[in-house]
Amino acid sequence: MTTERGASADEPLSAQQGAALYRLMTWLSPSFPVGAFSYSSGLEWAVEAGDITDATSLRDWLAAMLEHGAGFCDGVFLAHAYRAVATGNEPALRDIAELAVAFVPSAERHLETTAQGRAFIEIVRTAWASDGLERAVKACDGALAYPVAVGLVSAVHGVPLAATLHAFLHAVVSNWISAGARLVPLGQTDSQRVLAALEPIVIATGDRALAASLDDLGSATFRADLASLRHETQYTRLFRS
Repeated sequence: MTTERGASADEPLSAQQGAALYRLMTWLSPSFPVGAFSYSSGLEWAVEAGDITDATSLRDWLAAMLEHGAGFCDGVFLAHAYRAVATGNEPALRDIAELAVAFVPSAERHLETTAQGRAFIEIVRTAWASDGLERAVKACDGALAYPVAVGLVSAVHGVPLAATLHAFLHAVVSNWISAGARLVPLGQTDSQRVLAALEPIVIATGDRALAASLDDLGSATFRADLASLRHETQYTRLFRS
């Protein structure tokens, strides 16, 4: 049996490919302890305000965040951080790390991305330590946004960029859906339907982010940004953002 590209369907992965896949699946698994479960990226306020009431409205909200907001922007930061590490361009890496932290629209989103970035680096540093990782983190000279941390680590360990980017966006969307499922609430079947419906948008957003320059950065999800800001003073909260 062969695939469409002519390769054998049961051809084993090389040792390098297997290690890259293993690490990527581990680092972006929901069980990897970066604390993602405690953040909703403003979804908690959106549910409270009545903007998100069911699976359809959750899907539409997340599609906008992916295409026109945090999803695309984080993908661009990840890709550029990866390339800066891969080419040894430490000044560019420092500038990208600084821009990514400054780009978030609210104090809670700042906490969300920097706390996860810090946790991600610390766990990888403990379990997958390398000299290259320490040099790259030192070059950033400050707080690391989560997508920058993922791009940095993946470059150091030779995990392919495109796979890293698509896996990262899948992990982010999965966490958003998990938060929405608890807040609306939604059942597991509806949650999976939302995830399936967002598949082409995740892929297209990843492709756009791969080709984008830093000049292409920009967000047009004003309601999501307001949700993040207003969550800071929401009376009853389950999530930190």
